[in-house]
Amino acid sequence: MTHLSTFPPPPLPAAPRPALRRARRAEAGALAALLADAFHDDPLTRWITPDPGRRARVLPALFGVFLDMSFAYDAVTCTPDLDAVLLWTPPGAQAELEARGEEFAVRFEDVLGVREAASLALIAELQASRHPARPHYYASFGAVRGGARGRGLLGALISGMLREADAAGCGAYAEASSPGGEASARGQGFVRSGEDIVLPDGGPRLRPMWREPR
Repeated sequence: MTHLSTFPPPPLPAAPRPALRRARRAEAGALAALLADAFHDDPLTRWITPDPGRRARVLPALFGVFLDMSFAYDAVTCTPDLDAVLLWTPPGAQAELEARGEEFAVRFEDVLGVREAASLALIAELQASRHPARPHYYASFGAVRGGARGRGLLGALISGMLREADAAGCGAYAEASSPGGEASARGQGFVRSGEDIVLPDGGPRLRPMWREPR
């Protein structure tokens, strides 16, 4: 029930590979704040919670729920200084998370209220209808601190997930929410996977992307 808002812009050339590690649950608060800041002006969060002041208040708790989802699979990777983070899930996780849908629905409603939680549920429903049937790794949310952008940090985190997918012989799936995100995903070996996911009432669109294992 997650989504990747956008892939990062292409990194600057000739940069050394950044150090990466698994995040710890004790770091969830700092990572939720990083994600909330990065996604404050994202088209999807604006569609769910139009008021910017309210959006700033609810996003940390919202991302706390999404972090719990990925932490359940040890699938939160970050840079050592917490300047960048990627939430993802391994094969089989999406079905297990969907089986816990009622539990998460209550948590999302506690954070967002009934109306906005319904908007989030609609996004999740549309996304679930397009998830590949094949076993796959799913990149859901990624963020980089403002002053650390342009160093290839998020691209390195995604590459790390892809190395795990390749080692397992599994594909990878994500949704890009902008043409720039799609271009960056293509640079990671992703290709378009079917038609766009279009949200109603003039909402944004998501571009499903798939990458075969290598």
